[in-house]
Parts: sequence; C-alpha cells; structure tokens
Amino acid sequence: MALPKKIGFIGTGAITDAMVRGLLTDPAAVPHVMVSRRSADVSAKLAADFPQVLVSSDSQAIVDGCDTVVLAIRPQVAEEVIRPLKFRDGQRVISVVAATSRPALLEWMGANVHLTQAIPLPFVARWKGVTAVYPPDANTAAIFDVLGSAIACETKAEYDLLAAASALMATYFGIMHRTTEWLTENGLSEEKGRAYLAPLFASLSEAALFAGKDIGFIELSREFATKGGLNEQVFQDFDRNGGTDALKRALDRVLERISS
Repeated sequence: MALPKKIGFIGTGAITDAMVRGLLTDPAAVPHVMVSRRSADVSAKLAADFPQVLVSSDSQAIVDGCDTVVLAIRPQVAEEVIRPLKFRDGQRVISVVAATSRPALLEWMGANVHLTQAIPLPFVARWKGVTAVYPPDANTAAIFDVLGSAIACETKAEYDLLAAASALMATYFGIMHRTTEWLTENGLSEEKGRAYLAPLFASLSEAALFAGKDIGFIELSREFATKGGLNEQVFQDFDRNGGTDALKRALDRVLERISS
C-alpha cells in the first residue's frame, strides 16, 4: 500500500476541506494536492493555509494531473460533473458522493478505473475520523488511516449499513440540544448546561473506545446504570416509550434510501 504522490479533489465542500487539512497538517502525508474552484472561498483558504495546494478551475486538469482523484460533489450534480471528464484506465478514484451507486459512477466515468467508495466524516481534519471503505483497498485505507482509521467493508450491504449508521450524527447533537433545553427550562443557564454535557458525552465515547471489542454497548449501559438507579430508569423509559422503535424505524428509512 502507498499514499498518492498527487491527490486531486473535484468538489470543495466541507469534506474536501476536512480531508485536505487532515492530510496536510504537519507533518504532511502527501506532497501535492489539487482542488477544484467549485467553492471559491474554501479552495482559496486551503491554498492560503497550505503551500502544497494548487487550485484549478479545470476539473479535467485535476484528473490529468493526479494519480488519485477524490470525487466530493453533491449527488444532485454528480452526473453532470463526472460525465464530461476523461479518466484513465487503471486510475485510482475515491468517491465520497453520498447515496450514489457504484455502477452509476463507473458508467459516468466510462473508463476501467480502480474505484472505491468512502464515507469520511468531518473529524478527519483532526485525524479522528473512522471511514467506511468499499470495496476493501489497501491504498485507499492508507489515506484514511492517516486521517484516523479505515473500516473495510467486504460487501455493499455492509457499506450501506455503516452509511445509515453515520446518519445518527445530527441525532447525537440533537439529544444534547434537547437536554440543554430541558436544563434551561428548569433553571440552569445554557452555558453551564453545555459546559457539563459536552465533556460528559465525550467521556462516554472514550469509555466505549477503551472498553475493547469484547465488551458490548449494552454491557456498558448496564455498567453505567445502578440497579434501580436513575440511569436505568431513563433508559427503560426511553425503551418502553418507543425510543428504540423510533430509532430503528429511522435507520430502516435511511437504509432504504441509500440502497435504492
């Protein structure tokens, strides 16, 4: 496995910004990066912050000049952006385009490229991201291992399931927000609520990470809940009042949307 000598990004939204910052934060993992000027503000800021970044208004120049190309465009415009481009047989392409099938991408590219799909999250900017990759590919994994860690998916079904699970990010913050609202409604300042909840949730995530693969999440739930105590009561209320069913239904709907 090897990191690319020159990696190009077509599309300069939040994920491109996060990936480039993660790859180039000292020590830089790659020597050269090309980004498209699809978002002038983001591309200009990247070029100002990192001398390794070259901004191009010509997406074809990025395809021609890079050994690895990352497609980071919105699914609504993906086809119109990709179809006119001429890719090389054997070229490495990583698609982070959401809810877009592998067969469609290959048809639009019209070349025998080495295509992998990935789901990078904004945390890759701080080398904290865990990224699902399909199909397994050592060179693509090497990029995302620099940015945190890569999870290789053996099947499209595995990849779709992790993509659905990644849709829980807004819900995570939503729970924190609703809890902060409840605290303020009951007399605590929002500032104190946020100051308490953010490190609390961060510490819980750390506990899950350090517990290891042999300890299940439900076991951690029991560990953090005294028998007959407050934590047990809240989880039981959540479960009995439809919280678990609502969560599973939401994930089913997301999976249906991704898989269709």
